[in-house]
Amino acid sequence: MRADRDMFRLIKWLIYLGILGFIALVIYAYIGPFFGADFSPPEREIRQDLILETQ
Repeated sequence: MRADRDMFRLIKWLIYLGILGFIALVIYAYIGPFFGADFSPPEREIRQDLILETQ
């Protein structure tokens, strides 16, 4: 029975760590730009020729 309790405690702490990590990621996504983190993709124009085949 002791091993079952220990396994349950381990799983519980892993779930807590996962939730804490998710919350930290969300906070970083919202507050990061105030500290200089830029999440926008680089802007550049891409042109490519397109050849349509007709019958």
